[in-house]
Amino acid sequence: MKREETIDYNIKAAWHGIARMYNQQALKYKGTMSIGFALLNIHSEGTPATKIGPMMGLEPRSVTRLLNSMEEKGLIYRQSDKLDKRCVRIFLTKEGKQHKEKSKETVLRFNEVVREEISDKKLNVFFEVLQEINRMIEKNNIYERAIQ
Repeated sequence: MKREETIDYNIKAAWHGIARMYNQQALKYKGTMSIGFALLNIHSEGTPATKIGPMMGLEPRSVTRLLNSMEEKGLIYRQSDKLDKRCVRIFLTKEGKQHKEKSKETVLRFNEVVREEISDKKLNVFFEVLQEINRMIEKNNIYERAIQ
């Protein structure tokens, strides 16, 4: 089987293309795709720092580096939770809110263009297939299954 015929290659190639596209857009605002996605996951009431990693699929060390970078750029600030002092909440600065809007516009524009070019029927099948692949992975039994 050629690599171009494998499912994982095509998913990874598509994601790398999307990531490059988002990073090119983010560079216009001195950001990165990771910063943009983090901004999109920070809510006005503040988001616990411990929730950002799982939302983005990042390890704690990576989240720490990302948040430190965002804080240095003046996009966020950290504040202890008023009810639970052990919890640190992440809030957007004024500049962070502006960058979040740009990130949102970028994601919405990508989705708009894809939806203009690809029919709802094809997109629905695409989403169904990806959901099924994710269910198979979550079951964690792909390599335990008997080979037919």
